[in-house]
Amino acid sequence: MNIENITTLGKLKESGYQSKSIKDELRENLISKMMSKETVFKGIHGYENTVIPELERAILSKHNINLLGLRGQAKTRLARLMVHLLDEYIPVVEGSEINDDPLEPISRFAIELIKEKGNETPIYWMHRNERFAEKLATPDVTVADLVGDVDPIKAANLKLSYADDRVIHYGMIPRANRCIFVINELPDLQARIQVALFNILQEGDIQIRGFKLRLPLDMQFVFTANPEDYTNRGSIVTPLKDRIGSQILTHYPQDIETAKTITQQETDKTIAQKQFIKVPELAKDLLEQIVFEARDSEYIDAKSGVSARLSITAFENLLSTAERRALIAGDTETMVRLNDFDGIIPAITGKVELVYEGEQEGAQIVAEKLIKNAITTLFPTYFPEIKKLEKHNAETPYDEIVSWFFNTEEDFELLDDYNEAQYKKELDKVAPLNAFLKQHQPNMNTADTYFVKEFVLWALVEFKKLSKYRFAEGTQFKDPYGNFISGL
Repeated sequence: MNIENITTLGKLKESGYQSKSIKDELRENLISKMMSKETVFKGIHGYENTVIPELERAILSKHNINLLGLRGQAKTRLARLMVHLLDEYIPVVEGSEINDDPLEPISRFAIELIKEKGNETPIYWMHRNERFAEKLATPDVTVADLVGDVDPIKAANLKLSYADDRVIHYGMIPRANRCIFVINELPDLQARIQVALFNILQEGDIQIRGFKLRLPLDMQFVFTANPEDYTNRGSIVTPLKDRIGSQILTHYPQDIETAKTITQQETDKTIAQKQFIKVPELAKDLLEQIVFEARDSEYIDAKSGVSARLSITAFENLLSTAERRALIAGDTETMVRLNDFDGIIPAITGKVELVYEGEQEGAQIVAEKLIKNAITTLFPTYFPEIKKLEKHNAETPYDEIVSWFFNTEEDFELLDDYNEAQYKKELDKVAPLNAFLKQHQPNMNTADTYFVKEFVLWALVEFKKLSKYRFAEGTQFKDPYGNFISGL
């Protein structure tokens, strides 16, 4: 059907176009995509076997949907991606405020225009990207904002009585007729405003002031809510919950690989801007593990959640820390270092809600503990486990590294302003590290060697095999007993 030539109601009828509701559109296009094995919700990772099947079932059932989950779980993104399940274009009566279907008009304006002009009624074709409306629920939202109210200026200009329904100014919901309408953070909407949604969801009609309006609106509603909101700020009133067809629970990534995929996808532009910075896979794993540690931390409010945006902003901070260091040192190419992870602390402290114990510790200390916990969690997946209790004189794979620090007379320091050559030269001094990596990680990417060496040293500190002292210019590593003996 060549829509460019169909500009009037008469031509639309001749074309054989048939109207269908938005929920039928979504359902039919979903069926079509599923039958052709097409990915429906592109760019969404980790929901393939959980959220997406439930969302598809809700669309097939023609339900209004509530996406319930903690912050940063892609709830709004899922709602926006539903636009791709709409028909590419639909016909609309030209000049209609509420996107009237030319074949089934519902507003007084469209009905009278069609009565006057008949088959010559002008129409235009609305693209699916225009058929998405979104409103963040805030306590100051009114019924007039969402549904509509009487417009005294319109009444004065048109010389109309307030009894005439042409004085009505439509709110966001009628103006989103034949669209997907998303209300974010639904519990933040006052209870009396939620009540105004009852009829729209159930019967599809709206009530404005004292007018006897019955506008059978054709809409797909998607609500998003955070379970924390049910206790902190408000709740979804029970009769409204009853009218929402499907409530779908979202969740955070369940493994590091999925989390890395999401972070990579969201930071592609940042990576492209900073191509001269190499990021080892271990550094990416460590960054995601920090977020997993935060979600399990006793210092962080689990009900508030730890957003996926934490790993995204932390990764951007990590790259910028390495970039700043390279610019100061005059390096044209650099590799992320473990010391650079100090640069992600502002991203952590700004994204987590601390419980009382966390507040007592302090945000900076909590962030540093998360980094240390992530190192101790990941270390055994790459190298032999260091047991807390070992037999006296029992040999371990780490003895030679620890002995090197015990026997060395000069201080071993990794300064923040070292250029690449100085950084590598300093790490190469710890000769036993080379043999250790060859034995336990023979297939490791050689470009990642120096980051992994530093990772081993940090881990030995966390397992009390070495001691680490952080000062203004960098980090110093020592044998913990050497300090004691030299002091005697």
